[in-house]
Amino acid sequence: MSKKEKPDSSIGGAFKETSELQMSEWEVVKRLWHFMKPYWSLFAISLVLLPIITGLTLVQPWLLQLAIDNHFVPKDLNGFGLVVGGYAAAMFSVAALQFLQTWIMQLAGQRALRDLRQALFEHVQHLSTKFFQSQPVGRLMARMTTDIESLQEALASGMITMIGDVMMLVGIVVILLIKDWQFALASFVVVPFLVGLTAVFRHFMRKAFREIRVKVARLYSYLQESVTGISVIQLFVREKRGLEEYQRINEEYRNANFMAIRYDAMLYSVVETVGSITVGVIIWYGSGQVLQDAISLGVLVAFIEYMQKFFVPIRDLAQKYNFLQSAITAGERIFELLDQTDKIPQSESTRDVPEHIDSIEFKNVSFAYKTDEWVLRDVSFKVGRGEKVALVGHTGAGKSTIITLLTRLRDVTEGAILINGIDIREFDVQEYRHKFAVVLQDCFLFQGSVLENITLGDEIPMDEVERATQAVHAWKLIQAYPEKFQQSVQERGANLSAGERQLISFARALVHKPEVLILDEATANVDTQTESLLQSAVENMLERQTSVVVAHRLSTIQKADTILVLHRGELIERGSHAELLASDGHYAKLHRLQYRPSAPAKAS
Repeated sequence: MSKKEKPDSSIGGAFKETSELQMSEWEVVKRLWHFMKPYWSLFAISLVLLPIITGLTLVQPWLLQLAIDNHFVPKDLNGFGLVVGGYAAAMFSVAALQFLQTWIMQLAGQRALRDLRQALFEHVQHLSTKFFQSQPVGRLMARMTTDIESLQEALASGMITMIGDVMMLVGIVVILLIKDWQFALASFVVVPFLVGLTAVFRHFMRKAFREIRVKVARLYSYLQESVTGISVIQLFVREKRGLEEYQRINEEYRNANFMAIRYDAMLYSVVETVGSITVGVIIWYGSGQVLQDAISLGVLVAFIEYMQKFFVPIRDLAQKYNFLQSAITAGERIFELLDQTDKIPQSESTRDVPEHIDSIEFKNVSFAYKTDEWVLRDVSFKVGRGEKVALVGHTGAGKSTIITLLTRLRDVTEGAILINGIDIREFDVQEYRHKFAVVLQDCFLFQGSVLENITLGDEIPMDEVERATQAVHAWKLIQAYPEKFQQSVQERGANLSAGERQLISFARALVHKPEVLILDEATANVDTQTESLLQSAVENMLERQTSVVVAHRLSTIQKADTILVLHRGELIERGSHAELLASDGHYAKLHRLQYRPSAPAKAS
């Protein structure tokens, strides 16, 4: 940041999107071809239609020349109807073939874009949590929506029809050179100027479209954070400030579009002006040639028609070139996201995950989010089958990090985590995670029904769902809803209380029959009455399988077989509740603080 540049204090202002990507146009096109290739036959049919359309278009001025020179000037109507019929047939054929060609191109383009969207979504789903923690959601939404939409015009019509425009230009040049090469060369004197102008505009337009993509990503990021944090904005009365910030970002996006529109208008108007001047010169010069009987009137009219048709594809090319530049810029950003390799490493030769997990062992595990900033240091412990283990400690002690490592959302920096004596890095990530069910403090519910949130779309018998809800005390709650299991759940469960969301999350975890149940402060942030209900639900769940519990309130883990006490990333105590109290160590201190009548404290 330069000395004069002030830091952006707006919502999401810490994120800066770069506009300098290093991907050539040819590289973007090659990578797009990967998605176009499955539909090459449709693209091929569209290409085959282009020379037919071009030929039928170019024959029209020639038929007009025949009508003038052979029928109008000599006043001979013999065969005139045939010329008119041919002209009409050419016109209607061009219209029909252009419709067919456009439809085929759109069909192929939309299919390719569908595959691109699918590939992008699949890729993003497998990126690590580390990637998402560093990327604003709005930015990712822009890449996966507006950037792909920017490709639509180029992929569905622009790139192929540009080939048709080039065919048209080449055909007109050849025809005019055959008719009168001197007249033709005089008409084409402006072409080098247009080519040079387009090359100059190419640089500026590419830069302008890059800036548009940067600004729209910033706009999406601001909108996402503003909507998500609307309660904070309203509680702190930041509506006016938020509106001012949005206005500034919106104006930056508008100005970026104005710049692209300016270049577009300038290029189009120059091409239009040059075309009009050229046609005027042809009429002036050609009229003299006709009066001198150097060329016929029909040839002059044909020349005018061909030159008008000559500048139509040039104007189209200028417009399509804008679309292409926008698409290339969007493609850069899409493929940059597809090139992200921040994934949990997968072993080339994975081992089968054991059907039953008999032991979980942390063996000298250390972990750092950043180099030399250790969150865990040389942590070792073992959990047997059916054992209930609790993790306690102050905030930042490393409790949730242990859960993150156990579920392979991140990999250990040093040491190893073993399942039945096998390093978990040797298992397929997804198959391995099937063995776990996790209930978090901030549980996430999807928009849909209660049943869909419990089963997550899996085919689970209804009687198993009902048993799971009864075990976690969610049955009565669900039966009280007007629609029972089909009760609508709003986004993130906004229409449910914190306790309701937790009970549904408990049922979701239990119904999937995990080998290991993980509760990460799952009873935190609820009132005492709800906590009692949740605590009973937790006890029912813990009776069923191996469990790892991150404790928020020590009352929830007193019946655990083993309690692991963490402090500043190190495992400093272990034992049962009674043993740890008797040793009068760090756990006993936490217990006294939490149950002190005057100032109840929390374990974390």
